[in-house]
This record gives sequence, C-alpha cells and structure tokens, in this order.
Amino acid sequence: MHNFIESKIGKINVHKVGNKLNDENIYSSKSNIEIDENINTLLMNYFLLPFKSSEYFTFYHDIDINMNEVFVCAGKIFDNPEILLDQSVNLAKHLYEQSTHPKIKGGEFYTVYFKDCIIDGETVDAVGLFKSENKDTFLKVYPSGEGFEIESEKGININKLDKGCLIFNTVRENGYIVAVVDNTNKGTDAQYWIDDFLHVRQRHDGYYNTQQTMSLCKSFIKEELSQQSKNSKVDQAALLNKSGQFFKENDNFNLDEFASEVMEQPEVIERFNQYKSVWQQKYEIDIPDNFTISDSAVKKQARIFKSVIKLDKNFHIYVHGNSDLIQQGTDENGKFYKIYYQEEN
Repeated sequence: MHNFIESKIGKINVHKVGNKLNDENIYSSKSNIEIDENINTLLMNYFLLPFKSSEYFTFYHDIDINMNEVFVCAGKIFDNPEILLDQSVNLAKHLYEQSTHPKIKGGEFYTVYFKDCIIDGETVDAVGLFKSENKDTFLKVYPSGEGFEIESEKGININKLDKGCLIFNTVRENGYIVAVVDNTNKGTDAQYWIDDFLHVRQRHDGYYNTQQTMSLCKSFIKEELSQQSKNSKVDQAALLNKSGQFFKENDNFNLDEFASEVMEQPEVIERFNQYKSVWQQKYEIDIPDNFTISDSAVKKQARIFKSVIKLDKNFHIYVHGNSDLIQQGTDENGKFYKIYYQEEN
C-alpha cells in the first residue's frame, strides 16, 4: 500500500509530445517549472489522487532490464535528482518514438520528482511520469461595465488524469515498484503507454497472487465442475459463494486449508489440485500455496464471484448463502426452481 500524506514536489518540468505517425512535433522545455504553493497543491491532487489501486508493476526487458529506457532514466534521476530535466528530455523522446498509432493524441508530458512517499511502510522518493491528452472547455465569467461577459477556454481538467506512472525508489534490483494509471485509449492503441513506453508487467505480490487464485477458482468451478452433470448450477453457485467468502474472511491463503473448507470432498480437492497445475502451465504463472490475501484485490475480483443462476431471459437467481434452500425439478410445465425463505425484504 502507498500514501502521500507527507509527500511534496521537489522538481517538475513539462514537454509537449505529439503523434509521430501524424508528423506532429516534440517540444522540449529548457528549464524546470517554478510553482507557487497554490499550484503545488493543485498539481499534487491532479497527479496523485488517481492512484488508488494496490496493483503494482515492475520494469522488465526480454533481454536485459538495463535495456529498458524508462528504468535506466529513472535510475539516473534517483542517483542525481539535479539531472531531472536532462533525463525528462530523454523520456519525452522515448515516448514520442512509441506514439505511432493514429489514435494516440499529443499532449503535455510531465516529469516530477516527489519526496517522502510511503510504499509498504517505507519512506522513499518517487519519479512521476504523466501525460495529459484531453482538453475540456471551461467558461470564464467576469464583470464588464454594468453586467458580465462569458468566454470559453480550453484547458486541462485537474480531476481527470489521462495517463500516469509512479516509480518508487525501492527494490531497484527487481525493476522498482511501479504504479500505473491509464484512463484513455481502451482499444489496441492503449498498449503504447504500459507496454511500449513503460514496458512493465504486474508485480508478483499479494495482490497478484490473490487475483490469480480467485480467477483460478472461478474457472475451475465454472468450467471444470460444470462438465459433471451431478454438479448443478445451484452447487456451482454455492461453491463460488463459499470461495469468495473464504477470501473475504481470511488474512492469509493456505491451499490445504482452502481445499478442506471450500472444496471439502476428496475427489473435488484432487481435481482442483490437478486443474491448478494445468492452469499454471497454460498461463505460465506460478501461484504459491501460501500468501497474504490482498483486500483490495478481493474487492476488485468480487464482481466475478457473483453467484448467479441465469434462467433464459426471464429470471436471475442470486445465491448468497444456503443452497439447501433451493430445489430444482421438472413437472408438466417444464423445469423449475423451488426457493424457501423465512421473510420477504
């Protein structure tokens, strides 16, 4: 987890980076920006408030991490913050070289040096990289004679950060801890910020392990168990609900404990362990048998753990608890579900 209670901006500069494919230019600043206290507060909120997730990334490169341009530039800045401007020019050039999709918008590119950021209980400095691509229209109302006049201006909405990255100066040998925000370009062009420019991948921590294990459980229940006719939709919904509750109610994940409490039946446990092995090979991931459960990952994954039985286009049954209160059958009118309850809310 991170927080910025004591954080402050040390240095900041901005460049204009266009779309290379569209023959737009890159304009590099010759100096850092001097900002007053009011602007400092606005920029701190603009840059840092969007970073709410506990999902973190690390820099990597298929050959050598020292060939990752952003990783190298960030390291030089951490070694000597006085060269922020020089390295920001290199970063802007690197971003320009990746801006080759026709839908990528040009915009302002900020490089910021933050002091006293907290990540996992450790106080460190951080380098922030931000890009603003979209402009909003603002109305300016001012007195004129005995009345008022209104003008419109294009500007940056400080409540809408388009793209951002925070590089925390810790675990450098493993590619740093990196937080990423990308609120624009959801199509194929969206990859240029995360994949092409930053070249990061998700960090293998508690968030990652929780996310992957919950996805594994859902896939096992929905795909593997559904192949057996004796496992009804009610059984699957109940098992999905029990799995979700396990992650909500426990601080740590233990595979044997999870299997015993949730899967229960020896044959189901055996199939789950076999499915886990195949899953890891298929997606080239390694999920440990023990790890700390991430609450934020559980909340994010909760939506895929909704225990819903969909009946044609007419009804959805949400199963939150005791599946013994639901009975399935068939009569002369067709298939039916019988539901028992104590009171109607």
